[in-house]
Amino acid sequence: MDTSELATSKSRIIVEIIQSIPKAILSKTTIKKITKNITASSFDAGEKRSVKTAAFGKYLQIIEGTTEISSHDKKHSLPLGESIITRAHANQSFKATIPFTIISTITKSGYNS
Repeated sequence: MDTSELATSKSRIIVEIIQSIPKAILSKTTIKKITKNITASSFDAGEKRSVKTAAFGKYLQIIEGTTEISSHDKKHSLPLGESIITRAHANQSFKATIPFTIISTITKSGYNS
């Protein structure tokens, strides 16, 4: 898997950063720094990311498709273009009823934020 960041000072079409592959979840980190991470992930229909506890809050935006996100024991249906901010230390999971692509932005400002 390519773990390198995308080059700076170059424009991109965001939905072309990562493509869906049947029966898979793919992720591409666009920025990975000490204080922040930005990752694009694609999920094929039927794929799930099991419950994980995130150490930091996240800004999640759907850039293709639709998904169901569970965060802090609440379910949220997010269609194309919608976003949600999740809290630090919250349980999170994703469920793809159709293929979708999401941008996840993590800003590491501390555990008490």
